Amino acid sequence: MELNEFLQYIKSGRVIKGGSEAHNLMHRYSQEAMKITTEINSVYHNKGDLRKLFSELIGKNVPEDFGLHTPFHTDFGKNITIGKRVFINSGCTFQDQGGITVGDGALIGHNVVIATLNHAMNPSDRADMIPSPVTIGENVWIGSNSTILPGVTIGDGAVIGGGSVVTKDIPPCAVAVGNPARVIKYVD
Repeated sequence: MELNEFLQYIKSGRVIKGGSEAHNLMHRYSQEAMKITTEINSVYHNKGDLRKLFSELIGKNVPEDFGLHTPFHTDFGKNITIGKRVFINSGCTFQDQGGITVGDGALIGHNVVIATLNHAMNPSDRADMIPSPVTIGENVWIGSNSTILPGVTIGDGAVIGGGSVVTKDIPPCAVAVGNPARVIKYVD
């Protein structure tokens, strides 16, 4: 199985069986992601060099106005898409096998975790993983220490309060806080 085939497999929402060809490919790319993130996180890089390394990590060019404060962690890397004017603050972790799309102008605070995989509930199948993409809309602001769970879409212009756990979709221009995150108001 090649990367493009794996990404199509993931888009279909099919289960990644523990020990399968897809599972093994995922682990091979995890090793590459660890190598690149170690380089990203171990020494200072100017903005251009950091952008080049991040582009290598995700397998596509990121815009020149991309901003990242290290450290940054991911356990796959090849299923992240970054829009224009995106800023990711330090300490973030992206579990991107299921797919993470970050829209133009999004701001992601310190220590945000974005997860795109769940394990099977049946204990005998627990090594199996269920992919589900996360979509962060344009001009979204995710506060520090928030967690975004698999399958969530955060609408354009929304704000996620610091420390929130987002378990379901958030509408555009909503302000959502808490665990689980609930909409408390809307941005004008």
